[in-house]
Amino acid sequence: MEQPIAVTRQSFDDWMIPVYAPADFILVRGEGSQVWDQQGKSYIDFAGGIAVNALGHAHPQVLAALVEQAGKLWHLGNGYTNEPVLRLAKQLIDATFADKVFFCNSGAEANEAALKLARKYALDSGNREKNHIVAFNNAFHGRTLFTVSAGGQPKYSQDFAPLPGGITHTPFNDLAAAAQVINDRTCAVIVEPIQGEGGVVTAQPQFLQGLRELCDRHGALLIFDEVQTGVGRTGSLYAYMNYGVVPDVLTTAKALGGGFPIGAMITTDKLAKTLGVGTHGTTYGGNPLAAAVAGVVFSLINTPEVLDGVKQRLEWFIAGLTEINLQYPIFSEIRGAGLLIGCALNPEYAGRAKQITQLANEEGVIALIAGPDVVRFTPSLIIPEQDVKEGLARFARAVARICS
Repeated sequence: MEQPIAVTRQSFDDWMIPVYAPADFILVRGEGSQVWDQQGKSYIDFAGGIAVNALGHAHPQVLAALVEQAGKLWHLGNGYTNEPVLRLAKQLIDATFADKVFFCNSGAEANEAALKLARKYALDSGNREKNHIVAFNNAFHGRTLFTVSAGGQPKYSQDFAPLPGGITHTPFNDLAAAAQVINDRTCAVIVEPIQGEGGVVTAQPQFLQGLRELCDRHGALLIFDEVQTGVGRTGSLYAYMNYGVVPDVLTTAKALGGGFPIGAMITTDKLAKTLGVGTHGTTYGGNPLAAAVAGVVFSLINTPEVLDGVKQRLEWFIAGLTEINLQYPIFSEIRGAGLLIGCALNPEYAGRAKQITQLANEEGVIALIAGPDVVRFTPSLIIPEQDVKEGLARFARAVARICS
């Protein structure tokens, strides 16, 4: 057997299309909330693969599910169904408002399906003019041409014009502004309960409740993008459960597979009928490997122990971050919900979030940004207290270097 190809960080620059600028080290192993690089250096993982590794790395029950299914059946194509995907669909239906599920491979694909469903549902109702989509400034819904157009961040879409039309953006958390653009031509309103990439900005309850009323008044579908907030991230199974607002369509991905790619769009019987045979599809969506893993991930997270534990862990983070901020007043606000945490930088540190995360890497902790002015944490939902304390101690050393 041939020896594996030797790789270094330089290999990325030599061989990969440069759409990313990864850290200057390569991670090779993970266990729980710790990861190790090629040189054996350890890091506390506060990023969780961008809210994906909700049960940490190499969780034994999730690993066992993957290995067991790998010995049975990997892929069939959508001309056939399989047992794991049907069981996972029933888990989602039993735990949410939904009656029907469509599986895909990512959050972007789930949002693409939701937006297509909304336009077709309006068309089937007989109103050819009812095709307008309302979205929000600083939103992020994916990187396909349709979803990047729905996202309210021109930096991600402006180089790919002409973009799909019929999409209007309005300020997040401004109900009056939304009311000005939602009308009888609106087929859908798509919104994140917490704008993750947009700075970890939480929707106000009255904003989401008002959107529900506006959608009902004008016959538009309310789509909740819960790709980042879903599957326990906020301390509830889905964030809509915190608001007393039920969407018509919900998209979920990231944590659903715990690290194995899978996404889903869930909706009601009435709306599901819109997408008949041949109207939409995906080769890999709902494959047995992904569905088997997701079924175990979902069952482990959808328990009072894990969901209540998210709230406990938030308290650990808030206490530690507040202590850091007392010593080094770098943050103007610590915000978010559950283990989707945003630390907004004071004006004198504006634009330095990336620099802080790079220094954090040097100190042995992995964190994220949410724009240039917000440091973001999305760790495992079951991260041990000792890892939180050690990770925050390392993070404090990075902050001290910025403030010195």
